[in-house]
Amino acid sequence: MQRLPNLIWLRSFEAAARLLNFTETGKELGLTQTAVSLHIKALEETLQCQLFRRSARHLTLTDVGEAYAMAVRAAIGEMNLATVSLFGSATTQTLTVRAPISTVSLWLAPRLPAFVAAHPDINLRLVSTIWAHSAGEEDVDIDIQLATAGQIEPGAERLSTETIVPVADADAGDLTGRPDLLLAAPLIRILGYEDSWANYIASLGITGPARGKRLSVDTTAAALALAAAGGGRAMIVTRFARQAIASGTRIRIAGAPIPFAQAHFLARSPRAAARKPEAELFAAWLRAAFEEDRDLP
Repeated sequence: MQRLPNLIWLRSFEAAARLLNFTETGKELGLTQTAVSLHIKALEETLQCQLFRRSARHLTLTDVGEAYAMAVRAAIGEMNLATVSLFGSATTQTLTVRAPISTVSLWLAPRLPAFVAAHPDINLRLVSTIWAHSAGEEDVDIDIQLATAGQIEPGAERLSTETIVPVADADAGDLTGRPDLLLAAPLIRILGYEDSWANYIASLGITGPARGKRLSVDTTAAALALAAAGGGRAMIVTRFARQAIASGTRIRIAGAPIPFAQAHFLARSPRAAARKPEAELFAAWLRAAFEEDRDLP
């Protein structure tokens, strides 16, 4: 006989694993905190395994609980996908997606038409942010963040591992392996990522500060436009550089990539309707898009 726990308990477990708070879980599911606690206790007794570590002020998942949460979340997502695919949404829904302006303009926007074509009953609303910490209190369904692991709230899902590359204008010629030529032009720095050039120069084995003019801009899009115009060299997230080239921006990659401390994460807001089918459809599509892009040259 299949060992399938009570589905109501699993629903409570998935929400509690995401929110790490029984009271907030109850608010989301329309239950009392006591009911959620009883569901989790019954599930743990059925599985004969502890899923949460409980303390006076903190609730955390055990290793087994974290692994089980991923499996349960995936199963619920599949059920949502199947329901929407077979029966459609009850009404047209608007999905609010928040992401850094660089991610929206340089990577996400060219891919969104495919999602819109596949799901014409979902209206998309994009909310862009320049800085990771500038996101307001507005509820969003999908919150994409580009940040370090230490800047992300617990429970966020990593979508990518990023690298950065130097880029120059398309007429600069092949600068790979020629740091003398690469660094001869003005270096374009992006506010908030000023250490990118220092890290890259150190990876080349060059000591001491880079000489020459320095230019500063506040967005990756501005850095790309300046580099394409021959205004200098810029350090760009590799996936953004590849997409810019594919879209016709007159730049070229001018060196090998190096690791980048930041990554893209899918954050879950306790206030957002994160479990509605439309959000799960977009999250699944987003994971696939990042995975597909990961293996591109």
